[in-house]
Amino acid sequence: MPDVQTLNGKDTMEINIGISNEHRKAIAEGLAKVLADSYMVYLKTHNYHWNVTGELFHSLHEQFEEQYTELAEAIDVIAERIRSIGYRAPGSFMEFSEITSIEEDTDDPNALEMVKRLALDNEAILRTARSVLPACEEAGDEATIDLITQRLDVHSKTAWMLRSHLE
Repeated sequence: MPDVQTLNGKDTMEINIGISNEHRKAIAEGLAKVLADSYMVYLKTHNYHWNVTGELFHSLHEQFEEQYTELAEAIDVIAERIRSIGYRAPGSFMEFSEITSIEEDTDDPNALEMVKRLALDNEAILRTARSVLPACEEAGDEATIDLITQRLDVHSKTAWMLRSHLE
C-alpha cells in the first residue's frame, strides 16, 4: 500500500510519478505563472472583445472572441497540469495579480492600441512559458514540455496575427 501523508488535516497519497518533489514544485510554480499570465490576457482579451469600436470593430471583435475562447480552454489545461503533478492551482484574481507579468488596463484604449497591447501580452506569455522549460527538461517531464510547446505555438501565432494589424 502507498505511503499516506497528511496535508491540511486530510490524508493524501504520496505522489510517485517519476518526477522528484523538488522538480514538481519548480514546475508547478512556473506553470502557476503561465496560468496567471494566461488568465490576465484572457480577461483583457474578453474586455477588448466587448469594448472595441471603430472601423476594425467587426474583424477585431471576432478575432478577440477566438482568442479568449482558446485561452479559456488553455487555462483549464494548465491548471489541471498543476493539479496532476500534486500542487494546488492558483485560482483567485488576487493570486493571479501577485504573480503575473501582465499589466492590467486602467484606461480605455482605441482598437489599434488594444491590438498592440495584446501582441505584447502574448509575447510576455511566451517568455513566461519558456522560463518553465529548463525545469521540465531537467525533470524529464515530457507532458509539461508538450503543454508548454503547444502554448508557445499558439502565442507565437497569436502575437504574429496581432502585429500584422499594425503594419
